[in-house]
Amino acid sequence: MKTSIYKKILIVSILVFFGIATFSLMFYEPVLQEIGDYLIVEDHLEKVDVIHVIAGDDYRTEYAIHLFKQGYAKYIYFTGGWCKIHGWYHGVHGQQLALAQGIPPDAIIFDDSPVTSTYSETLSLKAWIDNTHLPIRSVMVISDPFHMRRARWTNQFILGKKTRLIMAPVPFEKTPLKSQWWHDKASITYVKEEYIKLIYYLLRYRLKITWLASFDTE
Repeated sequence: MKTSIYKKILIVSILVFFGIATFSLMFYEPVLQEIGDYLIVEDHLEKVDVIHVIAGDDYRTEYAIHLFKQGYAKYIYFTGGWCKIHGWYHGVHGQQLALAQGIPPDAIIFDDSPVTSTYSETLSLKAWIDNTHLPIRSVMVISDPFHMRRARWTNQFILGKKTRLIMAPVPFEKTPLKSQWWHDKASITYVKEEYIKLIYYLLRYRLKITWLASFDTE
């Protein structure tokens, strides 16, 4: 009698185990894909007044230059200040790359003031928009795919509703990142840090918890 009960328990346990395993295999990757996709905000490309290249690797600048040449903007704006990793000023470096590819000098604007984050780069953009004689009413933001949701929130928060935003992430094939981020170490780190930073931005800027300022980062 007891042996029969144990066999039934064993059979049920095995069935439950395989059921859970099957369920996990069916939904594991789709769930992970949704986690990554949530961070990606991409708008239909439309003409804007200025393209803002958030400081980073050259593929961001290259993509911005490509879009400028396609006629999507009148100006390109670079921010970032000194970069210890690359050993250059992001603004000057962006300007040099743009000039080398035939972008007119009067279409290039940059601010190499020290910045600590996407937020401070967007403040730089806002200061330029407020002080330039140029009528800037629309901005295209260039950055990495997983950066775009935080970048959009930051731009909406700082620039307000009067400025039309177009979010244009660099296509994955032009970056070292992977859409299926859980298969790539660098992409795993990026996605994890973006969710942390999203929460940080909410606390730091929306809820104005000022003592968090010491943790300001990219």
